[in-house]
Amino acid sequence: MKVLITGGAGFIGSHVANELLAHGHSVRVLDSLIPQVHGPDRQRPAYLHRDVELIARDIREPEVFEGSLDRVDAVVHLAALVGAGQSTYRMADYTSVNNSGTACLLEALSTHPVECLVVASSMSLYGEGRYRNRAGDFVNVPERTVRQLKMGVWEVRDERGEPLTPVPTAEDKPPSLASIYALSKFDQERMCLIAGAAYEIPTVSLRLFNTYGPNQALSSPYTGVLSNFASRVLNDSAPVIYEDGLQKRDFVSVYDVARAFRLALKTPSAAGQCFNISSGQAVTVKEAAQLVLSSMGRTDIELVITGRYREGDIRHCFADTSLARKVLGWEPMMPVEEGLSDLAIWLAGQTSVDRAIEARAELAVRGLMV
Repeated sequence: MKVLITGGAGFIGSHVANELLAHGHSVRVLDSLIPQVHGPDRQRPAYLHRDVELIARDIREPEVFEGSLDRVDAVVHLAALVGAGQSTYRMADYTSVNNSGTACLLEALSTHPVECLVVASSMSLYGEGRYRNRAGDFVNVPERTVRQLKMGVWEVRDERGEPLTPVPTAEDKPPSLASIYALSKFDQERMCLIAGAAYEIPTVSLRLFNTYGPNQALSSPYTGVLSNFASRVLNDSAPVIYEDGLQKRDFVSVYDVARAFRLALKTPSAAGQCFNISSGQAVTVKEAAQLVLSSMGRTDIELVITGRYREGDIRHCFADTSLARKVLGWEPMMPVEEGLSDLAIWLAGQTSVDRAIEARAELAVRGLMV
């Protein structure tokens, strides 16, 4: 197949391109090369495979798809602004790129149909993950209150104040949209599935959890918690952790993610469905930071645990990946420890501008950090 990857010059897109090329497909990338990810010069990234055809234009530009969809058999839609915190004060930008950009793609596909469309969704649309109460029943959890958070009571409790137990989150958990970013990713997912059904384009949504690996934009504070930790360490600074560091997340190697996209493109029975793509391992943020320090050989650095809370943050969310295993024949193959060792090898040759302080200041000045 000839596959168009929107946002394909970024971190995940470059690995999807490599995966597709390795299996005999040809790849065209449509990417605006935004400065936040690619730097002020907005040049073709060195890590992008030489056999990838790059169209450096914005997904929202009029007539951009006249050429980019030419002779294309399938589309992987990754183009998006990324960052839950940033989305709370750049609402117009996030809505324009993520929502309107997706609408532009779908309008083009209505007259240039393809054999398959795979959209990158996000675990952020779940909000809090799934919980059980003491009786073992699933419960819809209330949002943690500002009063509770100011008191340092971090764990999610039911309406009677009883503690709840986090369990793996499956795809049937109702969305709980805690940020503009989460809303926009949910919109991307639903828009693609709705348009796909209307125009008989087999469409698949992959709900990606915290993805890490080589080619991450280390100088952007919005590309993922592990890359943020790594960027701090590269600058001889301590990783900064919110709350008490015991919140649980699920980290997945970008190599496993790239394989999931390839399998989604070749699995007809996946059409119309959403799939969690992650490791299925629940890891605390503190444990993740310690693994980063260990893999980079910097156990001399002490973690900074702030006891502060950011607007839109959740307590626990980790994945149930059984549906992807059953339908896509996909399973995660890279344990977190091994994946971070691989990441450390790549990091050894990297430099980074640490913008974490700048990002925290943006939240604080707007009252978005408790």
